[in-house]
Amino acid sequence: MEFTINTEERELLLELLEERHREMLRELSRTKHLEFKQALRRKERLLESVIIRLRSLQQAGPPMGRVA
Repeated sequence: MEFTINTEERELLLELLEERHREMLRELSRTKHLEFKQALRRKERLLESVIIRLRSLQQAGPPMGRVA
């Protein structure tokens, strides 16, 4: 799937995802239940990979970024 977002949208999306990522890390540090912690860790890694991809679009510099 692909969609196009402008710079402002990309920055907002990145801000929201980074905020959620920080919350997930806090939740991971507090979670005791192993199965839940493992599932949360998988989501956290996936979220981190999306953030990295968005940051690379941001550094590329075009005003419009394509997200695949």
